[in-house]
Amino acid sequence: MRGLFRLAPTRRTFLRGAGLLGATALVGTSRAGAAAYPEHPIKIVVNFAPAGPTDIMARVLSSPLSEALGSSVIVENKAGAGGNIGIGFVAHADPDGYTLLITSSAYVVNPGLYQKVPYDPFKDFAPIAELGTSPNIFLADPKLGINSIADLVAKAKADPDKYNYASPGIGTTPHLSAELLKIKAGIKITHVPFPGAGPAVQALLAATTQIACVALPPAQPYVTAGQLKALAVTGKTRWPELPDVPTMVELGYDGFVTDTFQGFLAPIKTPPAIVDRLATATDTILRQPDMRDRLLKIGYEVIAGNQAAMKQRIDKEVPMWRDLVAKAGIKPL
Repeated sequence: MRGLFRLAPTRRTFLRGAGLLGATALVGTSRAGAAAYPEHPIKIVVNFAPAGPTDIMARVLSSPLSEALGSSVIVENKAGAGGNIGIGFVAHADPDGYTLLITSSAYVVNPGLYQKVPYDPFKDFAPIAELGTSPNIFLADPKLGINSIADLVAKAKADPDKYNYASPGIGTTPHLSAELLKIKAGIKITHVPFPGAGPAVQALLAATTQIACVALPPAQPYVTAGQLKALAVTGKTRWPELPDVPTMVELGYDGFVTDTFQGFLAPIKTPPAIVDRLATATDTILRQPDMRDRLLKIGYEVIAGNQAAMKQRIDKEVPMWRDLVAKAGIKPL
């Protein structure tokens, strides 16, 4: 009998023989690491220049997120290539929860805009949360005497080679919004792309360009102060903080609803327990009334969408924007 009992493998012997002991140890290590997370500062990469809408969202979120997690949260800008540089950097970062991404609609637009992007929008990231959305806004230099979309259309038709417009970059939703206006209104205005909404707004303030189309957050303070003239917003309804600015739909442009969303993501192999903790903390922060009010005042409607909602948005919008880029006649870069 003793011989028979010697033949019965122990659990450890069985696992080692099956090649599973190491895997079991790794799972245990992963869970232990997730339980201790975070043990050092977290870096949130923004794939656009400072002062743009994505940067604003990241910096507003970073402080309360730091408090919720009990660790410093640092925002780092990695702009360039329409946002691809920053997205690609995080896609290939260590999936340990310490390098995260806050990005805009560029994440879903770029796969249809570029011949090749340094990430797979469906496979390289784990969604953490939808953060917020902003309508895009058409702006003019007040000194030009362009006070409405109708004024812009009339002047552009009268002098087709005179006017240009700034955007946060090729293929951004503001760029595509302006191209949609050109198609629907039958006008010609020259596109001048910048590496983010902040630089685009500054170009308009400096009269480098006459018109701009950007996401609302970086523009709203200048509109409120009277330094820039708001012509229209591209949301479904008027923006509460700018009640006198009409929507494009109100102006007779049927179906002209475009916006820029902000999303929070982690590299795909980040431990689920860490992703869940980040998602829970972010959701709690965004549902606080004072945070909602603060973001509304700077141009964001809070979504506070969960991981599933963020994934659904990605699945829907990648093919949607690819189709719009093709219809606008924009050749892949």
